[in-house]
Amino acid sequence: MTDAPDSADSLAPPAPAPAADEGWQRLPPRAQLLCTIDVSLSLAALFAIAGVVLGVLTRGLLVGTASALTGALLGAGIGTWIGLRRYRNTLWRLDAHGFAVRRGVAWQRETLVPLTRVQHLDLKHSPLQRLRDLATLVVHTAGTRHSAVSIDHLDAADAERLRERLGRQLDHDDEA
Repeated sequence: MTDAPDSADSLAPPAPAPAADEGWQRLPPRAQLLCTIDVSLSLAALFAIAGVVLGVLTRGLLVGTASALTGALLGAGIGTWIGLRRYRNTLWRLDAHGFAVRRGVAWQRETLVPLTRVQHLDLKHSPLQRLRDLATLVVHTAGTRHSAVSIDHLDAADAERLRERLGRQLDHDDEA
């Protein structure tokens, strides 16, 4: 006779799998506004220009102005949605293997910079980032001109710690 699982066990949800995302850090909550502003302003301007061009070419200046305003609002709305998704789906991690950045929803991209490949580090603070105590960390690696990994809107203290830790590794490698 075989043991059949009773119906209560078969309806129970499966036990959660161990977290595969251990060690991944999210951007701080105060970065959310800057992530949305970045994309919203760009798309609002693009959609406004497209609205003016289409409106003026098809109906005239008055329709072009209305189309520009409509396009700017539509672009800002879409930009806000994209920016929020970008904020939620940007993760970083520093571990024994190196510095990693994970981005994307539909097209997910994970970049790993081994500690031995780090050449130098830049820390940038835009005026809006300074107001919100955020920073951009740029990790330059050995290789071609496209050999830098940057992560925008990190907590400024986290960015400093990452730069110090990666910099200590550079100093250690130089001495060896």
